Amino acid sequence: MSNKPVVVVGAGAAGIMAAWRAATLGAPVILLEKTNRLGTKILISGGGKCNITHDGPLEDVLRAFRPNEARFIRPACYRFPNHVIVDMLTSRGLEVYTRPDGRIFPTHGTAKDVVAILRSYLREAGVDIRLECPVTGFERAGTEISQVLTEQGPVEAGAVVLCTGGSSYPNSGTTGDGWPWARSLGHRIVTTMAALAPIHLREMREDWAGIALRDCVLRGRQSKAFTQWRGDLLFTHRGISGPCCLGISREVSEHISQAPVALEVDVVPDLSFEELTERFLAYAKENPRRQVATWLEPFGPERFLEGMLKELEIPANTPMAQTPTKVRNRLLNGLKGFPLGAVREVILPKGEVVAGGVSLDEVNPQTMQSQFVSNLFLCGEILDIAGPVGGYNLQAAFATGFVAGESAFELVRS
Repeated sequence: MSNKPVVVVGAGAAGIMAAWRAATLGAPVILLEKTNRLGTKILISGGGKCNITHDGPLEDVLRAFRPNEARFIRPACYRFPNHVIVDMLTSRGLEVYTRPDGRIFPTHGTAKDVVAILRSYLREAGVDIRLECPVTGFERAGTEISQVLTEQGPVEAGAVVLCTGGSSYPNSGTTGDGWPWARSLGHRIVTTMAALAPIHLREMREDWAGIALRDCVLRGRQSKAFTQWRGDLLFTHRGISGPCCLGISREVSEHISQAPVALEVDVVPDLSFEELTERFLAYAKENPRRQVATWLEPFGPERFLEGMLKELEIPANTPMAQTPTKVRNRLLNGLKGFPLGAVREVILPKGEVVAGGVSLDEVNPQTMQSQFVSNLFLCGEILDIAGPVGGYNLQAAFATGFVAGESAFELVRS
């Protein structure tokens, strides 16, 4: 075996897994991280609770990705399936639970506990962890990288795993450093855009900030609806966030470059317009003097419903039995598709992940090896992969990192 180490650049989910896998197989491993801590993006995932991965059969998990992305990560996910990272964490005392939507979270712990356990794996494997050690570039010798250049001096490398993440949440250290390096090494970078990101609207409803709608459907429209997501929605001072918003943000990012995008929310997705009409008429028959606002109470937060009635120009104190048919239809259509307004911007720096990155056509999905640099391996968010909200992206990072670390070991062993 070569005495030159595997050098892993970036200590996020993919980098931690790559470093651990290469070290457990017997390679000397140096893990370089420019910030002062490991797993910063893990720490902020799931609102700090850490959506570890997604439950269910692997083919169901893969179907959540776009077809070309699913094809690319399939070999890695079968070598490091979703239950393995869960087993690694629970074997060290972390209790987890699975939500009805398949998202797996710590039961009592937080993302800090997840990172602490992963750190313990690295230390036991003998990984040389170097924090606050920014990489500045690479030194090439023919078709290989011979040295990784850092602010603390050059590091000799037998193999390099590049997993510096994307450019979302730049305060966490993911500032897109790896893309210029990959480009300089011959790789094509697919144009990056926001994914799993908040959305700012052209007309702000600052009085709705902090309101949360539970289990609604958010749609993006141009001439017709082109995307939708069911889940929770959070109003912010500048627009919207929450799982529903994150779920459609990538498609909105893609479409907004072509034409304006409008958003609408269905607050009663399990009821059709006809079923709502029947409920309204039955309630009006039994409670003719009750106000429309009273009938609306079960359908959402009071502040949201008050604002909705105001924008629909329906007096809240309208008696049920005296509601004209046109007004009733306007109200029910509002419940099934209330217009939130036009999108101003999808906020890339605040996204959990970005779409775009190193072209998948230039990386071997079986090994994560670069087609242009023989001892370079790429994994995690630096690649052109962006799954939906729900633990999918961490799963892709863990799996591609595992394969990259194993492949890097095989290279330095030969």
